[in-house]
Amino acid sequence: MKKYFTLLLIIGLSLYGGQTVKADEGMWMLPLIQKLNIGEMNEMGLKLTAEDIYSINNSSIKDAIVIFGGGCTGEVVSDNGLLFTNHHCGYEAVQSHSTVEHNYLDDGFWAKSYDEELPNAGLTATFLIRIEDVTEQINSVLNDQMSESERNSAIRQKVSQLEEDAKEGNQYEVSIQSFFEGNQFFMFVYEIYRDVRLVGAPPSSIGNFGDDTDNWMWPRHTGDFSIFRIYSAPDGSPAEYSTKNIPLKPKHFLPVSLKGVQKDDFAMILGYPGGTQRYMTSYGVQEVLEITHPNRIKIRGLRQDILMEDMMADEKVMIQYASKYSSSSNYWKFSIGQSEGLKRLKIYEKKKDLEEEFQKWASQTNDRKAKYGDALSMIEDALNASKPYNNASQYMVECLLRPIEIYVLARNTNNLIMELEKDPKNLSESVKEELLEISKEHFKNYNLETDKKVALAMLKLFYNDVPKEFHPDFYNDIQSKYKNDFGKYVDRLYAKSIFSTEESFEAFLNSPSLEKLKSDLAFQGANSVRSKYMEIRYLSSQHSPEKGRRLFMAGLMEMQKDKVFYPDANFTMRLTYGKVGDYKPRDAVYYDYKTTLKGVMEKEDPTNREFIVPEKLKQLYEKKDYGQYGEDGEMITCFTTNNDITGGNSGSPVINGSGELIGLAFDGNWEAMSGDIAFEPGLQKCINVDIRYVLFIIDKYAGATRLIDELKLVN
Repeated sequence: MKKYFTLLLIIGLSLYGGQTVKADEGMWMLPLIQKLNIGEMNEMGLKLTAEDIYSINNSSIKDAIVIFGGGCTGEVVSDNGLLFTNHHCGYEAVQSHSTVEHNYLDDGFWAKSYDEELPNAGLTATFLIRIEDVTEQINSVLNDQMSESERNSAIRQKVSQLEEDAKEGNQYEVSIQSFFEGNQFFMFVYEIYRDVRLVGAPPSSIGNFGDDTDNWMWPRHTGDFSIFRIYSAPDGSPAEYSTKNIPLKPKHFLPVSLKGVQKDDFAMILGYPGGTQRYMTSYGVQEVLEITHPNRIKIRGLRQDILMEDMMADEKVMIQYASKYSSSSNYWKFSIGQSEGLKRLKIYEKKKDLEEEFQKWASQTNDRKAKYGDALSMIEDALNASKPYNNASQYMVECLLRPIEIYVLARNTNNLIMELEKDPKNLSESVKEELLEISKEHFKNYNLETDKKVALAMLKLFYNDVPKEFHPDFYNDIQSKYKNDFGKYVDRLYAKSIFSTEESFEAFLNSPSLEKLKSDLAFQGANSVRSKYMEIRYLSSQHSPEKGRRLFMAGLMEMQKDKVFYPDANFTMRLTYGKVGDYKPRDAVYYDYKTTLKGVMEKEDPTNREFIVPEKLKQLYEKKDYGQYGEDGEMITCFTTNNDITGGNSGSPVINGSGELIGLAFDGNWEAMSGDIAFEPGLQKCINVDIRYVLFIIDKYAGATRLIDELKLVN
């Protein structure tokens, strides 16, 4: 087994190295760019070396790139730890500091000094220290006689050992990830900074201009950026928030270009793409089209309509639910677009053709047939068997686990039941304080009447759409005690539960009772949902396509010896490179590669919250007061490149051939929504906010010149 996988790795790397790679496709591993990509990158306009981009011994560009929070990318742009990311990545932090009196979502926020920069509990900035190939070490404990269970167990044990060894004597975090469906393994060593403060953000009318209507669309005119600062302990090490902390002195920060972009300019992006499935089989595509996307579109669409109605009726509710709505609607619309794209581009049919070719190839020799002949049938059988469970578990997550917030609070207080089982009438002060803090954060962004409406709709939808064998036990109580009157159940749930208001929950903590907790409807419902969900996930796991996928991937790489393979994204740092450029999405339609502030004014609609234009921005436009950030009397807002990105790349730096920041990636285009599964080189575009528009908003609109003074501007 070890010999086979090591050989496969060598074959895979040789496939990388000997080919001319189309520049726009591929999310490349940084340690391999010297071998695989640097020659072509230099030919396209890169003036740097591979060592300038990724080095473990010297300062390099990778040292300026961070995981921002848990799902975005950011970049350090000054020697005082200033960090740029997208507005939608910083949206939750901005929302958390907003009130009706100080509505930073509507008005923007600009700290005038270090002292005014706002801390954000739980927000982190994670730096990559190094990447190490550990395939050989892991394969050393594997053999062909192992069952899948034995193989996974051996991998887990070896991974645990390697991670512990890498953490010894330092404060790093270590993660080992699999690539090519478990055929390769790399170790990622990180350093996490936990004091990240909000410095600036434009109003949503700039940072989220176009909102849902323009989301995933080109042309765009969105100033999608926000600004934070990373703080460290006085010695430069990571530390929890403290007034004694100082702005971070980074290993590297990105200079900022004022040169602008032209068609065919070189552009590269470093960041953390969350996930692609480029090697998905037709069976997976079928499940996406028949189950995953239709479920998400239906369930989230219903919930979003309820949220939006309440948000439009009350400014406080708008602030409370703005981030929740945005995070839901983003991939709701993505699911609509990807479904359309997969069908339009006939991706299912193309996958079937490839699989037919693979099956013929695998049948040509006895060795291939023995090794790969059953790979596709393994995948097909596993996915068919798990479909009912996958459908039910998705409904469980989308209807019951996430959107019904009274259940969420009950589920997030697990230590409450554990403490009361020790002493049914008393809580320790430390547990009580922890629960009060959870309660405070929960109710800050909570409206009971909105949650009631959502709960009623979600409970009914789950009941009607999901077979009864997958219903949590509390549905039996609704049937027997409430005669299937969901309205009566919901009314009683919110009227009687200790989790319904901050006051009732605090009163319970002051006078706790195990008996009262166990009889609470929200507590019962949350535990019933969790128990059934775990049962469904276990049943689904008994039909894993993992082995079939691993063998199919290995065989595919062996069959297509002349094809360049790159690993799917898995939220590890990647590099993608390409060029600035326009595109033609369909017959007789042409899209230029850049947009201007004129387009903002053309889209203005004072009656539509998505297209409101701030008065000061209109004044600057009318005067053409763009300062050093304009270009030939225009203010460029956004531009497109053919870089290969996906979710997680939000906030990633777009970097020119000299290693200078020219923009922030924030979206993909509607015509190529199939891209996570099938890259379409003629259509795929990365949408970026021009860094000069960012600087213009900071300087001319907000007057935050102290931030401009921090940057290293390059003309």
